[in-house]
Amino acid sequence: MAEPQPTIYDVAQAAGVSIATVSRALNSLDSVRPSTRAKVLRAMQKLNFVPNANAQGLSKGKTWIIGLVFVHAPVTGDVLEVEGASLLYSDHVIRGAEAGAAANGYSLLLRGGGESRPAGLASLHSLTGTVDGLVLLDQVMPEADASELAKRIPVVLLAGSGNAEGITTIRVDNDCSMRQLADHFFDVHSMNRAGFIAGLDVSPDSVAREQAFRSRFTERGGEVCDVDVLRSDWTSAGAEHAMEARLALDEPLPQVFACANDQMAVGAIHVLQFHGVRVPEDVAVSGFDDISLTRYVKPSLTTIRQSGAILGAAAVDALLAQLSDDAPAQGDVVLPTTLVVRDSCGCAAGDDDGRELWTRVDAAAEVAS
Repeated sequence: MAEPQPTIYDVAQAAGVSIATVSRALNSLDSVRPSTRAKVLRAMQKLNFVPNANAQGLSKGKTWIIGLVFVHAPVTGDVLEVEGASLLYSDHVIRGAEAGAAANGYSLLLRGGGESRPAGLASLHSLTGTVDGLVLLDQVMPEADASELAKRIPVVLLAGSGNAEGITTIRVDNDCSMRQLADHFFDVHSMNRAGFIAGLDVSPDSVAREQAFRSRFTERGGEVCDVDVLRSDWTSAGAEHAMEARLALDEPLPQVFACANDQMAVGAIHVLQFHGVRVPEDVAVSGFDDISLTRYVKPSLTTIRQSGAILGAAAVDALLAQLSDDAPAQGDVVLPTTLVVRDSCGCAAGDDDGRELWTRVDAAAEVAS
């Protein structure tokens, strides 16, 4: 496999100067000292760097394109499955990112990712000469690999620990929201035994939500048994398989299953009802995301509301801040969530009036130093 072509970011690192200085040197601006220009030219020669003619013609090296990389959705030729895939949370993120990019004169390039490590890294490294920066959604690559990629091009992560080197991470407040959900089950419904349906183990969001929920529920004196912690893959079908396997066990069910996203909650409810288990009378179920489907399933779904569109726009804001400062940023931007109670936990659906509770957060201003 061919080695990735060196970029302006590699030249800047090799020369020990900023990306802006390399750009000015390439464009022969008088503001660059001769000694600095010579250092840049030596780095270019050492790396066999060839300036991109198109990029040079676009405002001192900019392509005015932002790349957004998401995990491939498991879609088949079935029309109904394609329609179901359109409800994936990443679609909302993409729309928000596209709006934020367009408002700043950028185009958005979409790329599927999540392949095996060597192929995935090579695929994303190949984008470094095409886009000005990358937004990576949950599960695209491990944080350590993303940090390596950030040495070549500005990167923003959607979901993660917030500690990735040289990267801004945009995430929602998983800890606070799941603790609030656990308190709701205790204080409003007097539940003391809960289960959890997790997404993929490699997903930072899934891990954080499971840990926060289990920790708070047990802090309150409740029980989360290992048999009631089901492993899925973020999809409704995955949750259906996990719930079928759980129902096959000769073990009493918990009072509630909290799910790491809405799609898995919908799949779990479908299987429970198919086997005659009433929701929420016998077992309550909750989700996370508040996709549009949650208002129309029966029972309507209690969930945690976050805005994928705002996450996408905030990621673009953070990436543009890096580009304008010509330096990599590092920080952790945490966006708020809202608990929405509906029928599936035993509350009245009318408690959710459907109002938009979000306020746009300027990611650049929120980045921690």
